[in-house]
Amino acid sequence: MRIVQLGLVLISAVLLSGCPKKPQTLPDAGATPVDSGASTSGTSGSDLSGSALSADQRAIEELKQAGTVVYFDYDRAEIKPEYVPVVAAHAKFLNGNAARKLRLEGHSDERGSREYNIGLGERRAQAVRRALMLQGVNETQLTTVSYGEERPAVQGSDEAAYSKNRRVELSPAR
Repeated sequence: MRIVQLGLVLISAVLLSGCPKKPQTLPDAGATPVDSGASTSGTSGSDLSGSALSADQRAIEELKQAGTVVYFDYDRAEIKPEYVPVVAAHAKFLNGNAARKLRLEGHSDERGSREYNIGLGERRAQAVRRALMLQGVNETQLTTVSYGEERPAVQGSDEAAYSKNRRVELSPAR
């Protein structure tokens, strides 16, 4: 019985993910919050002591400032314009660090059936994956998983809770 349920969930996810009607194009990310507010005081081109380590630390700090979560509208899997800089920051980091991998965890709110929400979480994770790949990230650096409604960020049955649960979390792959 459990195998049949798992098979139905996987088939539902494949059928619901489908192909987009038209290729998605992302608007130019422009200056990210990191680019516009970062200060380079105290560093110069001749200061190379510990540059490899500090460059990696700076890149990770930029990711933290940009954010690690992309939120979605109700029953939608399109990346909202305000989250394009988040995706762009992660793409920049991954393009500069070929050995790094990213796990895209799709989530939904509690409305809808369990199967539908698994599929919706998968479509959201795949939307972020496509956006990263459009910016040059190698597909081998990305993995996706959908948790549907199973791992809510916020407990509750109101719009405030729902809006925090409709998300894709970008985290280092384990």
